[in-house]
Amino acid sequence: MDTASPYLLTPGPLTTSDTVKQAMLRDWGSRDATFIAMNHEMRERLTDLVGASATHVCVPLQGSGTFAIEATISTLLPPSGHLLVLVNGAYGTRMVKIARVMGRKVSSLEWREDEQVDPASLDQRLSDDASITHVAVVHCETTSGILNPIDDVARVTTSHGRALIIDAMSTFGALALDARRIDFTAVVASSNKCLEGVPGVGFAILHRDTLETCTGNAHSLSLDLFDQWRGFETNGQWRFTPPTHVVAAFCQALDEHAKEGGVAARGARYATNHQILVDGMEELGFRCLLPREVQAPIIVTFLEPADAHYKFEEFYERLRDHGFLIYPGKLTVADSFRIGCIGHLGEEQMRDAVEAVRAVVQEMGVANCGPSRIGR
Repeated sequence: MDTASPYLLTPGPLTTSDTVKQAMLRDWGSRDATFIAMNHEMRERLTDLVGASATHVCVPLQGSGTFAIEATISTLLPPSGHLLVLVNGAYGTRMVKIARVMGRKVSSLEWREDEQVDPASLDQRLSDDASITHVAVVHCETTSGILNPIDDVARVTTSHGRALIIDAMSTFGALALDARRIDFTAVVASSNKCLEGVPGVGFAILHRDTLETCTGNAHSLSLDLFDQWRGFETNGQWRFTPPTHVVAAFCQALDEHAKEGGVAARGARYATNHQILVDGMEELGFRCLLPREVQAPIIVTFLEPADAHYKFEEFYERLRDHGFLIYPGKLTVADSFRIGCIGHLGEEQMRDAVEAVRAVVQEMGVANCGPSRIGR
């Protein structure tokens, strides 16, 4: 195993295929017809992945997924609007902060990190507050790995006639989202998650009729998705210097996604990865934070062992020496660490990861991998 280039068991950036990496070896002219055609195909394919080609448009943006989230909120939410964010982790909290920084009115409904958002509470809040114009929710909150009930959230939001923004950063391309089945104004994601591209492009799938009304909303020139969209519609070009190599890699990743079998096949591989990981870790004595019925097959939060020989920093370093990078915990409800199931990885790598954990806890002298407590 090449420990100089470890497998990334994280929520992104992720391990990518050699062919995705190789796609970045060519230089592209940003105004060249070939690159313009590449952009057009990328936008069409992304819209098709959520069954939205008849109603929505894809607007890519330079930067990370957070850039795309901020641009979407800024573009869709007018200065007179009121955003309600459903929060059960750090990325919901981040959307609240984004809206506050740009000076928009924002409220939140909050749950613990190990609890799904509750559509009934949303229903009541929207009934009580007619000033709310937009609702935002994270599909899979990678703070814990919890999967939120997006269909029910969409149904409630639509029944009240409000706009819905879905942060699908960690699910797009692996878990089903279909505009023909659920009503959303925007779905936001990035190149470097379940689509297995490299970091550098975020994108929003936006309802065309709504976007057409959003001129002048944005608080930022570079984050204005209305202007970005008009640029693509006018000449097929990015308004400002595009990440050409990232786009080329992303198009290669989309080819590989389609060849694998699309959303269903990608999700099935991740589900198998998840099963192998959780079964193996539980056999070693580790405990998951979440019950399986609310756990997305994206990233798993494990509670830290109570054994005095366990120290996360050493655990992390030793796993890196075995060729695997994991993530620290991000919870307030419990001490934890996280292991991802996504990226260009399969059954062999997940079994190897479990064996690496087995070896590391033995090296550290950890006799009991169970936690002292679960939650608060």
